[in-house]
Amino acid sequence: MSVRKYRTAVLAALAALALPTAVLGTATTAQAAGEPGLPGYAAWQADVKKAVAPAIPWLRERVAERHGKPAVVLDIDNTALETHYHPGHANKPVLQVARWAREHQVSVLFVTARTSSSSAREQLKQAGYPVDAICTRQHGESKGAGKERCRRELTHGGHTITANIGNRSTDFEGGFYEKGFKLPDYGGRLS
Repeated sequence: MSVRKYRTAVLAALAALALPTAVLGTATTAQAAGEPGLPGYAAWQADVKKAVAPAIPWLRERVAERHGKPAVVLDIDNTALETHYHPGHANKPVLQVARWAREHQVSVLFVTARTSSSSAREQLKQAGYPVDAICTRQHGESKGAGKERCRRELTHGGHTITANIGNRSTDFEGGFYEKGFKLPDYGGRLS
C-alpha cells in the first residue's frame, strides 16, 4: 500500500470515529439523551408559551367574577419544572402564571403523580414557585386516578380550580376544574 493510500485510509478511519461525536454535538438535548422525536429546548419553550398564553387572560376574567376561592392547579414534572431539559429549574412561562396567580389572591396548588411531597415542595420553592398545597398520588393509585382524587379533595376543601395546567392526558382525567391548559408531551414522549 502506498503512503498516500495509507494516509487516506487512516484519515477515513479517524473521520468515522469522529463523526458520531460531531453529530452528537449538534443534536438537541433530547436527542443527545437518546430520545428521538423530542424537540430542542427552544422549540419546546415556544410550544409551552403558546399553550399557556391564554391562562392569565382566563384567570383575570375569573378573578374579576369572584366565585369561591379561586385556584390554579399545576402539574410538576415538565410543567412547573423543566424536568427533562433542565432538572430542578422553573419552566418560566408556567412560573409567570403562578406568580400572576399569587399576586391576585389565586391559590397555587400542585397535583403530581409523585408519591412524596417533601422533595417536590423544596424543588418548587427553590425554583421560585409560591406553594399553597401539594397533593401526591397514593401508592398503588394510577396517575389519572390520583390526580382526579387530588383535585376532588382540593375542591371539597373549598377551592374553585379555575385553571388546570399539565402536559399529560392524566393531568385532565376526571374533571374538578373549569378550564385545562395542556402543554405539549409530543405523543407521550415527554413525561
